[in-house]
Amino acid sequence: MKQYDYILVGGGLFSGVINYLARQQGKKCLVLERRDHMGGNVYCEDVEGIHVHKYGAHIFHTSNKKVWNFVNSLVEFNRYTNSPIANYKGEIYNMPFNMNTFSKMWGVRTPQEAKEKIDAQRALIQGEPRNLEEQAISLVGTDIYQKLVKGYTEKQWGRDCKELPSFIIKRLPVRFTYDNNYFNDAYQGIPIGGYNVLVDKLFEGADVELGVDFLQNRAKYEAMGETIIYTGAIDAYYDYCFGKLEYRTVRFETEVLDTDNYQGVAVVNYTDRETPYTRIIEHKHFEFGTQPKTVISREYSTDWQEGMEPYYPVNDEKNQALYQQYAQKAAQESHVIFGGRLGEYKYYDMDKVIESAMNLWGRMQA
Repeated sequence: MKQYDYILVGGGLFSGVINYLARQQGKKCLVLERRDHMGGNVYCEDVEGIHVHKYGAHIFHTSNKKVWNFVNSLVEFNRYTNSPIANYKGEIYNMPFNMNTFSKMWGVRTPQEAKEKIDAQRALIQGEPRNLEEQAISLVGTDIYQKLVKGYTEKQWGRDCKELPSFIIKRLPVRFTYDNNYFNDAYQGIPIGGYNVLVDKLFEGADVELGVDFLQNRAKYEAMGETIIYTGAIDAYYDYCFGKLEYRTVRFETEVLDTDNYQGVAVVNYTDRETPYTRIIEHKHFEFGTQPKTVISREYSTDWQEGMEPYYPVNDEKNQALYQQYAQKAAQESHVIFGGRLGEYKYYDMDKVIESAMNLWGRMQA
């Protein structure tokens, strides 16, 4: 008999859901986390009484009622609605692109006027778009592209939009209503008390080891558990035998300011190329904070290198082909299951991570 039913590699949401569902059935789990805290990228630090999203803004949103009911059975959510703004060289625009954006940009008042303006500019692109720039213009026209898409996207990917493949932008949501709610989902909010409250509930009852690298002690931990749920980087698990998958990462500059309200909104995107950061997050606004001070984080997008936290998979054809080689190898495993953002080399919103873990658990019980 092994000591544990499941060895969960990584302390993020995917592992948390598996632990919670396993514990409901009396199973025993050991969680191994190489950082010094649980929660993965949703972890919050308490600074000046403000829950600071240490690894960038996390806004929970979903249209999956099953997922929403699940998280609300664990913690209570507030009514935060994501309504970011864009700052282009000091000009302020509402996001997502909606009638408030178009009215500010062109002085139009009706949806018909806005549609005519956008359609006239979209018509500049004839035939199949050859790159991201042409794709974006074919979706939203030149003015919105130049002011609100181009600079931000180039900072995110570290290269010119003409050099980026068109498939990166499948669609750019355009709304002909005066509605600044960024997400179309039926449900959204932030856990009251921050994400650590949710994480604590998910990992209740598990044995946890922090600051450990499963890959450096693989034989030891494999001997302790029946099944490994691995949420680390899949290429690292196989010692990069086919080559390294590429990521983009984010660097944060966080500071405490001696003011109660720095920018009046949680998220401001800086969409010109000259401003080196992509956005500024003011954390207190996620929970309607009234603290006397505030905490802001500037986000800088950069290429990932070993030792950095991988954020966004570079989902181009080269990397997808490489991932498929690893996925085929993973499919042969009998006691190891790969899941989550790094295990599946896939950008996941939080609700999709939870849904994926719930579905995996369902398959494991079938």
